[in-house]
Amino acid sequence: MNNFDFLDNDRLKKQIEFLVEIDKMKNIFRRTVLIDGSRRENDAEHSWHFAMLALILNEYCSEDIDVSHVIKIAICHDLVEIYAGDTFAYDSEGHKDKEKREKEAADKLFSILPDDEGKEIKELWLEFENKETPESRFANVCDRFQPLVHNYLTNGHTWKEGDVHAPQVLERMSVIKDSAPEIWNAVIGIVEESVKRGILKP
Repeated sequence: MNNFDFLDNDRLKKQIEFLVEIDKMKNIFRRTVLIDGSRRENDAEHSWHFAMLALILNEYCSEDIDVSHVIKIAICHDLVEIYAGDTFAYDSEGHKDKEKREKEAADKLFSILPDDEGKEIKELWLEFENKETPESRFANVCDRFQPLVHNYLTNGHTWKEGDVHAPQVLERMSVIKDSAPEIWNAVIGIVEESVKRGILKP
């Protein structure tokens, strides 16, 4: 028996069940470690930090954006990883079936919600993936800049783990270049300094 089967309001029951299910996001651990180096961050922590980047750094976006919409994208963009798992950004093998795994996960997860809300959340996830709107492009800026800063401040922890080189990082960060040129300048500075300090391979 489902824990909430006693509820008469079927819509509310589905909403609660979804909110309970996404608690699992707190147990999806990424390769990125916390800035203090104590442990790996989880998807929920990353999504919160991403949302804060959007709130604080939106003045550097080269396009007019609705920041509240970027924040909605932030808190929804990794929900599918509850079922699909986190795929390391520099894992070429893992990326081969990433799209398939995540689409299947999206269909399963968002179907828990009432149809209208499931559709809305799925559209936010797809918007992030497709990078076709100003908000989704800036969302990708924040999503990629956050672990870059973490890697820099943890002596290249994840870069070293994955044998990552500077050109790979720059390629991964390239979405930032047009959407937030000032942040792109920071990316270049961080990468150059990381190579100089020996925490990122040239």
